[in-house]
Parts: sequence; C-alpha cells; structure tokens
Amino acid sequence: MISIQADDFDPNAEYQALRQSGPDTGAIATFTGLVRISGDHSGVTGLFLEHYPGMTEAVIQQLIDQASERWNILTARVIHRIGPLPLGDQIVFVGIASRHRGDAFAACEFIMDALKTSAPFWKKEINQEGEHWVEQKTSDLERSESW
Repeated sequence: MISIQADDFDPNAEYQALRQSGPDTGAIATFTGLVRISGDHSGVTGLFLEHYPGMTEAVIQQLIDQASERWNILTARVIHRIGPLPLGDQIVFVGIASRHRGDAFAACEFIMDALKTSAPFWKKEINQEGEHWVEQKTSDLERSESW
C-alpha cells in the first residue's frame, strides 16, 4: 500500500494492518519521521511538502519492488504526507512485514533512505525569517548510494 496524503495517519493502525500479512509473518519493522525544529536553518516552525502526482507513487512502488527483490518481504506500507505540516507532525511512515527481522529491518531502512533521494518530493522549511526550499543533502545521497 502506498498513500500520498495531506491527512495525518495512525502508526498503530498501520502496524496492525501489517500484522495481517499472514501466518508467515515473523517480524515487523516500522519507521515514522517527524517535523523537527532543526533543519537547514534553526527555529523551524513547520514544513510544506509538494510532490509530483502519479510519478511519486510509481517511484515508491519501484523502491518497494527493488526491496522485494533483495529481501523477503510479505507486505510493505508507505505513507508520505504533503501540504503544510507544523512542528512535531508526522511526515512519513514506512512499514515492512517479513518472515525474519533482518529482512524487515533492511528493507525498511533501504526504502526510507531511497525515498529521501529518489521520490519526487520537494520540501520547504518555514521559520520566523521566512521560507526556503530544502536542497538534497550529501549525507542522504551517500546513504542511498551505499545500498
């Protein structure tokens, strides 16, 4: 399941959905990203996220497919929010159900790292001084390329 949405999500409900992946499920790994006060500039009060409809979902599906080729995944769930997001809001959820913890951990981390560099999202940080678009970080690119 892939969802690009403005509305918040319930990580517990997403976890419970992953538990329904079948009797072979032996591990579930999840990641939830939040809007934090520190970013490219200090004093972040919120973010604004845009995406390329249709293309974003296709890229995320390709990432899930790549993860499925490398690790034994039973179910993958990716939710990414768009629009205005205040400080502390949830931005992204990645959840993987697998037979074994190693596959679940690795696939979850791979998808999250790849989302940061591959999926067509644009993030604007908002603080008291104004707004600015966030550029891709070298550290994110290096993490994604390490896979």
